[in-house]
Amino acid sequence: MVSSPQLTSALGARVARARAPLRRPRLRVFGASAGKGFTLIELVVTLALVGLMAMVAVPLYEVTAIRMKEMELRTALRQIRSALDAYKDAADAGKIQKDPSDSGYPPNLKILVEGVDTAQQSSVNLQSVSSMASGASANANANANASDTGPTRLMFLRQIPRDPFTPDPSLPLEEQWDTRAYGSPPSDPQPGKDVYDVMSKSATIGSNGMAYKEW
Repeated sequence: MVSSPQLTSALGARVARARAPLRRPRLRVFGASAGKGFTLIELVVTLALVGLMAMVAVPLYEVTAIRMKEMELRTALRQIRSALDAYKDAADAGKIQKDPSDSGYPPNLKILVEGVDTAQQSSVNLQSVSSMASGASANANANANASDTGPTRLMFLRQIPRDPFTPDPSLPLEEQWDTRAYGSPPSDPQPGKDVYDVMSKSATIGSNGMAYKEW
């Protein structure tokens, strides 16, 4: 049996625990102590800085992308115009057959990639055709002479560059460019029987203040 003093002590301990105030869980406040979190002001400032950086980064990326496309346009125009001049030089040098009334510029852009027979090879072909009437031996001699002439075609471009600002990228490469004929004035460029120059079809204003079709 439990003695009276022990019983009294146990009852007193229970009464004391019952009268003790309940401990409420302490809520942690961010920033209340160092190293345990961020204050609301710090979070707002951080979000504001991130938003500001995003606002600056997006336009900067767009400007950089446009500048890269403008560089591609300049390179494409330079390549095509150099090929047009090379064709003209070859025609003036007699390497390409042309009529006296022709300007010497190519009739289209596609021929710059496909190539053109040299004037020397063309004359050999004419001799071969004329010799067919006199017998197979003369034709064989003409073919042997043709094999000694070396390359029979002049190539000016491996591939026509694309227009990075073309309104319709699905068009063939040679149709993505506007062309100007030799007899067309620069103030009103129009296509014709030859290709003297090429322009972009885009009327968008570039970074230099000029429309891309005027570059």
